[in-house]
Amino acid sequence: MVTQLEDIYNTYFKDVFLYVYSLSGDKHIAEDITSETFMKALTSLDSFRGNSDIRVWLCQIAKNSYYSYLRKNKSLVDLESVPESASGDNVEQEIAISEASMKVHEVIKNLKEPYKKVFTLRAFGELSFKQIGKLFGKSENWACVTYHRAREKIKARSEDYQ
Repeated sequence: MVTQLEDIYNTYFKDVFLYVYSLSGDKHIAEDITSETFMKALTSLDSFRGNSDIRVWLCQIAKNSYYSYLRKNKSLVDLESVPESASGDNVEQEIAISEASMKVHEVIKNLKEPYKKVFTLRAFGELSFKQIGKLFGKSENWACVTYHRAREKIKARSEDYQ
């Protein structure tokens, strides 16, 4: 049983972390929520029926944990989440990359559903179209089409910023 849990953790940690990071945009929050996700999965592994991919199940737990975190911390500003000042030799390049990332993040954040969730699940959570379709109760083709439409919207809105 311990080996099985260790395998699940080692196999899916990165997927869950990237998914939560795509939702939060904060590395520390993503680490905390990812740890919490695996603790919750550990305590409720017996209730996992195997009807869906375990990665989808873990991402669902992570999403619910993240939304609970947001509700609990609605009025707090975490000083740890404030970005540190740029360091290194090429500050201008770091600022330009940071600004471009912020613009893309802003565009993604303002996408309507289901485009935002489908895009983040695919791009950051690295889920397959089949897994995404299953998560939404839709087909693999629906997930693929929705993802590509989201990409087009992001591309078009990113060009508006330039």
